[in-house]
Amino acid sequence: MVKETVKTGRRSLRQLVPPIDLAGRIERSSRTDRPIRALAKAVRQRIGPGPLRDLLHGVPLGKPLHPPLATLTVGCMFTTAVLDMVKADPRATRAVLLTGLGGAIPTAAAGITDWSSLHREQQRVGLVHAAANLAAVGLYTASLVMRLTGRERAGRALSYAGLAAAGAGGYLGGHMAYRQAAGANHAEVVTHLVPLGWHDLCALKDLPDGRPVARRLGYIDLFVLRVGETVTVLADRCSHLAGPLHQGRLVAENGTTCVVCPWHGTTFRLSDGAVVHGPGTAPQPSFDTRIRRDGIIQVRPSHT
Repeated sequence: MVKETVKTGRRSLRQLVPPIDLAGRIERSSRTDRPIRALAKAVRQRIGPGPLRDLLHGVPLGKPLHPPLATLTVGCMFTTAVLDMVKADPRATRAVLLTGLGGAIPTAAAGITDWSSLHREQQRVGLVHAAANLAAVGLYTASLVMRLTGRERAGRALSYAGLAAAGAGGYLGGHMAYRQAAGANHAEVVTHLVPLGWHDLCALKDLPDGRPVARRLGYIDLFVLRVGETVTVLADRCSHLAGPLHQGRLVAENGTTCVVCPWHGTTFRLSDGAVVHGPGTAPQPSFDTRIRRDGIIQVRPSHT
């Protein structure tokens, strides 16, 4: 009887106070789609293809650049609040706050560059995420001004408000990263999906010459390109946002053949799956190939 009463009470409480899925509501709302389209297009045009865009995506690092920069910036903001609470030396607090504000500039540049090449649902959440962070930067900037003019109490109040805004932005950023998988590696890690050894894929004669196609090996979709007697095989789902690479176009980069993802333009080197241009940063899993005497192509995951 007691257990039944407790269960009934829990159901009633949940009915009275339902969970609020704020990020989910933002994700499903199409009200901001028009400004998102315009802003994303403007960002892509302003930061065109090239070394700067690749740097902001994090291609030279092999990892997205935005998360570590955001960690530095938010860490400084949180540290400012801690220093305020323990009434530390105002000069130390101002130095930490100024460091955080300085880090906000490259953090925002990397974030908006990544944001411009995401799916629409991710961009909806990202727009509000950016607005919250912009509000945080504005409040912390005002806090610094108050502190420099001797109004420490007002400066502390503004920094606490800025931390609240940064917390809201961090919540939405976490939703993008962990629920929507923005910035995650979407290419299958093939080493645990494919048993050791060589595996039959298809007959060489069944592949068109010079045109990539999709083939399946167990649970994995593969990008397969035949050029004469040479066969190149990569995982087909783009590591950026799982676009179908076999529908992409082939290009030459510094004399090396590459494939460009049809969704957001990440460019992979065919010889080893390395990223040549972003927005993706994770390499594409590649496969060793060989052809049996009877013309059957065999593949295995490459470990080089």
